[in-house]
Amino acid sequence: MHPLLAAADDLCRALRPLSFGAPVTHVYNPLVYARANYAAYVERYAPPEPQAVATSGGPFRSVERAPDSVKRTVLLGMNPGPWGMAQTGVPFGDASIVRDWLGINGAVTPPAEEHPERPIFGLDCPRSEVSGTRLWGAIRDHFKTPERFFARFFIENYCPLCFLEETGRNRTPDRLAAEERAPLYAVCDAHLRRMAELLQPRLVIGVGNFAADRATIALEGTGIAVGQILHPSPASPAANVGWLAKVKAQLAELGVC
Repeated sequence: MHPLLAAADDLCRALRPLSFGAPVTHVYNPLVYARANYAAYVERYAPPEPQAVATSGGPFRSVERAPDSVKRTVLLGMNPGPWGMAQTGVPFGDASIVRDWLGINGAVTPPAEEHPERPIFGLDCPRSEVSGTRLWGAIRDHFKTPERFFARFFIENYCPLCFLEETGRNRTPDRLAAEERAPLYAVCDAHLRRMAELLQPRLVIGVGNFAADRATIALEGTGIAVGQILHPSPASPAANVGWLAKVKAQLAELGVC
């Protein structure tokens, strides 16, 4: 099994005992019901398991890779959107881009308890994920092929859970009750450190404030730099005017071509 998949399975086990109360009525975990697509994403586009060698400097320096296998930059999102990863199992995964550009066509089995306002259609989802179409669309237009992008980049989410209120409204992790956030963050921080150990990036870029803040906390002391770009969500007024130009300027400041 790919080490990132093993890490995802451990993450799901660690999340299972957690509970979330009102106003959250439904919690989706696409790493479970859309695992086939996430597995295809990881196995096709993440680097293979590194060869362990004797090195020093702590757990984040415990493996080395050949330069061409290093994911130099990881883009980190917050958590699945109800029309993106919650549908497809791929971070920021608008169905059309996952299917037609990434070439992932796995089956998705809806969770046992679906929200009536947010059904799971899988890769047949008729609605676009705006954040996903903006982010992946910009990547597609610039790199042309997935292979060119994934040669130096990878995309993951900090938290794999999608939280839905009774109305179907998406509730982001930062808006959960404090007593619910603390154990959730502890599990997700540990998973992010494990992902960093496996991917060995030089830079983690938070897509939005939340992801950048959590990466800064979780990766403290690892020597991994953390940056930030503007989140592409249409809920952000700043993202609705010139989002791509703003992100290009932010990437240039971070030294990312």
